[in-house]
Amino acid sequence: KLLSLALLLALLGGCTAPAQQPTAVPLPSEAAPSEPLPTTSPSPTTAPTPDYPAEGTGPNSFPAGYNPLTGLKAADPALLNRRPIIVKVQNIPREDRPQWGLPQADLVFEYYTERGSTRFAAVYYGENAEMVGPVRSARNFDLSLVQMFKGILVFGGAFEATFSRLVNNVGNQLVVESQYTCPALCRYDPRGKNYLMANTAALATFLKQARLDNSAQDLTGLHFNASVPAGGQAVNRVYVRFSAAIYNRWDWYPEVGRWLRFSDTQNDLDGNNEVYAPLTDRTSGGQIGADTLVVLLAPYKAEIITADSEVWDIPLRGQGDGYAFRDGQVFKIQWQRDAAGSIVRLTGADGQPFALKPGKTWFEVIGQTSKVTPGDPDWRFTFSTP
Repeated sequence: KLLSLALLLALLGGCTAPAQQPTAVPLPSEAAPSEPLPTTSPSPTTAPTPDYPAEGTGPNSFPAGYNPLTGLKAADPALLNRRPIIVKVQNIPREDRPQWGLPQADLVFEYYTERGSTRFAAVYYGENAEMVGPVRSARNFDLSLVQMFKGILVFGGAFEATFSRLVNNVGNQLVVESQYTCPALCRYDPRGKNYLMANTAALATFLKQARLDNSAQDLTGLHFNASVPAGGQAVNRVYVRFSAAIYNRWDWYPEVGRWLRFSDTQNDLDGNNEVYAPLTDRTSGGQIGADTLVVLLAPYKAEIITADSEVWDIPLRGQGDGYAFRDGQVFKIQWQRDAAGSIVRLTGADGQPFALKPGKTWFEVIGQTSKVTPGDPDWRFTFSTP
């Protein structure tokens, strides 16, 4: 495939070196928790209206003006006439938290990268965020996400083989930093940090200037319903532990009807001393939350494993197990994805499409061999790979 003009401009711009050898990411240093962070969270900006369809929305069709990634009527339906924007957002080092712009994402995928770390892929469609970041490099799994959502990937470089794989498959859907990308992708330098930051509102202009296809795509596949499915089990808290350095917790807050996220504040080498603080948004100060939390048990394929480096792919194809948490309950689900261009579909124990709560969904993508510890009322997932 031909390189996209956006990608070509980035390569010619010389502001970043997109092809990098994989390097070991050191574990964040041991440190005492910082001062307490705010525990309040703003309510969802949108919610189902009294006339919300009783049968729900999706998975195969959505009423006009409804966002197929949230199941909600879009505040600005004009935003749906574009491709989704997928931005790679860092999770470590801890001192660079909190991140910018995660609350505006319709979907967020968290997955293991290397050396105990994780990274976020935030999907923006029904809302824009003027500041998203810090933006970091891509991994192999991002190709699946770009193909799944027919989206534009905004990232800060990649390991050479990963970069080539992206170019060869979705070369016209990539945006990396160059002298031409600002204000869509710019440097931001508070306290000398020199962060790479994205502006999803400005990206449309950049894509138009680059003569890239930014038309609306078929995004059917997810199902939403305001009514709570039958067969759930009460849950108060969900733990997801990726490593001694990266672990998180989701608490159910009935007063806002959402799961709120708490993240690691120090390394926990023996598994007995996890310490958390609320993960907030640096722009608003509100705590990061989700209307539905989905844990996918996915295949992790090792491509490079050495003493110094790890390179993984997560070929999210076929089917597998998962768990969905909504309205203070847990549901056993199955995920299925038959084609590269298909959005992952979720089904319940009855084999019918599982209804996510209308709103924002966060996906924790863990290995198929991860340990699942059911609880009453707390659940725990401990990441592992074969």
